[in-house]
Amino acid sequence: MFPAQALAESLKAQGWDIAMLTDERGRKHSGRIPADPIVEVQAATISPRRPLAAIKGILKLMKGVSQAKTFIKDWKPDVVVGFGGYPAYPAMRAAQNLGLPTVIHEQNAVLGRVNRVFAKRAMYVASGFESLSKLPKNANHKPIGNPLRAQIIAAIPKKYSPPDKTINIAIVGGSLGARLISEVMPAAIQKLPKALQSRLNVVQQTREEYLEQARSIYQNTGIPHLCESFFTDIETHLANAHYVIGRAGASSVSEIAVMGKPSLLVPLAIAMDDHQTENAKALKSLGAADILPESKFTPESVKALLEDRLNDANWLETAARSARSAATTNATESMAELVIAAVQNA
Repeated sequence: MFPAQALAESLKAQGWDIAMLTDERGRKHSGRIPADPIVEVQAATISPRRPLAAIKGILKLMKGVSQAKTFIKDWKPDVVVGFGGYPAYPAMRAAQNLGLPTVIHEQNAVLGRVNRVFAKRAMYVASGFESLSKLPKNANHKPIGNPLRAQIIAAIPKKYSPPDKTINIAIVGGSLGARLISEVMPAAIQKLPKALQSRLNVVQQTREEYLEQARSIYQNTGIPHLCESFFTDIETHLANAHYVIGRAGASSVSEIAVMGKPSLLVPLAIAMDDHQTENAKALKSLGAADILPESKFTPESVKALLEDRLNDANWLETAARSARSAATTNATESMAELVIAAVQNA
């Protein structure tokens, strides 16, 4: 939703009228998008593993396409922009069937299933990463980066200062704190040598049910810590961190890059097409991050990696520079330019 919000805000400021077509799920998260009207259409996720549900889903999508066509014929948009996922399917199918120019934005380093359907006929396929796998031949690919929240942009530090005495670690586990990261990180830090523990300052986003356990471990080891299930000012903690540990969602990787932070990334194992691993490779290939798959993300392996990385100030500084080299801060403006170009070139 955030790339859609960022684009809508940019175009709205330039005088464009914005409509949003989404399904019931998307409607619940559309509150900050400056669109009027917001139109709810039928949509459903299609899984080949559940044939009966897939048939019902296809029927819902067909209904959604019909609803989208009716709206498009009445509202007469100049361009339709898709951000992936099945909620985008009805509008994109309707627009391409009606001959309207379309633009796609893919956050991840792997083109999503819905975006693949429409990529060949889209005027532009914008992406959050330089490399985009599963891209159809002849698609007009434009790697522009991922739009970032204004709070993130405002908090970007001027430079990375390697740790002297205190090492600030930021541990983020997704919007509500991933279970695996919540469990493993306190246990791994508890195993570190006392000399290294004495230098740490930990900020950890953790699931509600693991908060007491995490706080107890850090308290018993004498490590200054701040553990919460959600941070409204996560950008501040990222900016202050010397090292970041977290998932490898598109937004997370992009935020770590723009902040210029060394990191340990733990891709979500069930992510479609293993796209989080592909996202993480954008930083791994530059020497800015380590990747640990869930199967190897144990207290013992994390402890060994932290001991190696946190005791090497030269690596931390070099990795930070490499991360910053992958950063993009003008993705919103670039996306708006592509949308305007699609209308002008239609």
